[in-house]
Amino acid sequence: MNFVGKRGWFYLFSLAVILPGVVFLIITPGLNPGIDFTGGSTLTLEFQNNVGQTDLRQSLTSQGYADATVQKLGDRTFFIRTKELSDDSKAALIGALEANLSPDGLTELSFDLVSPVVASETVVNALYAVLAAAVGIFIYIWWAFRNVPSPFRYGAAAIVALLHDTIIVIGIFSILGAVLDMEVGTMFLIAILTVIGYSVNDTIVVFDRIRENVGNHPNRELSEVVNLSISETIGRSLNTSITLLITLLALYLFGGATIREFLLVLLIGVVAGTYSSIAIASQVLISWEYGDIGRLFRRGRQPQGATA
Repeated sequence: MNFVGKRGWFYLFSLAVILPGVVFLIITPGLNPGIDFTGGSTLTLEFQNNVGQTDLRQSLTSQGYADATVQKLGDRTFFIRTKELSDDSKAALIGALEANLSPDGLTELSFDLVSPVVASETVVNALYAVLAAAVGIFIYIWWAFRNVPSPFRYGAAAIVALLHDTIIVIGIFSILGAVLDMEVGTMFLIAILTVIGYSVNDTIVVFDRIRENVGNHPNRELSEVVNLSISETIGRSLNTSITLLITLLALYLFGGATIREFLLVLLIGVVAGTYSSIAIASQVLISWEYGDIGRLFRRGRQPQGATA
């Protein structure tokens, strides 16, 4: 299959996937941050009486917590996120909920308090972690492929694929945050770093075969070598990804609610990472080799009515 010849379609498809997320990031703006990033308090409560989610929201509003978010975890278990609570305000809130909704009592399963200072430090440290990972990956690939022509391009192409996958995940969560009020927390950041690792791993598998075939077929065009390398590795990549997706989907459907955000990021990231190793990273090498980007800019600067 001529993968290289279809690189323009690959780029257009990626743009079509990325663009809606970028639009939501601009107009929302950004992601819907959870308590880990904004600061506040979370409560997990188990009611002895049957309580509806709507009734719980109304009761919270009447107590002055109209901005609280409520998530149902079980038949009588709810996760509540609201502004920062002191011990006294927490006790007053639980007492009011018990009196209004559950006369037979309720149980406090968990309570977490995150200050805005800690939350801002979490965001900064997360950005540093992603930046350090990207720089480390670039340097490693540049060094590992030092025996092939233009090793710098391999590191840069891997970073492009990494950014491609990360932007897709962030864009989709921006849409989910606006449409479904889905929040992101520290588990989201951990999952992003995991996706970065998976994306680079899959890309290196293809690049390593390209490096091997460049040595075995020194007289072939790079486009032929890339097509051959993708054809030789695509079965392995698809088998690995499908197996992993089945496992992640089972965990997402039957696992606990606390790790679903993490698993959803991985599900999206595995699909994007498998696609980018074939359709983005390898194609960037070809576009760089044959000057596609420079030719596109020259065409854009060509005066109207001019002939080639």
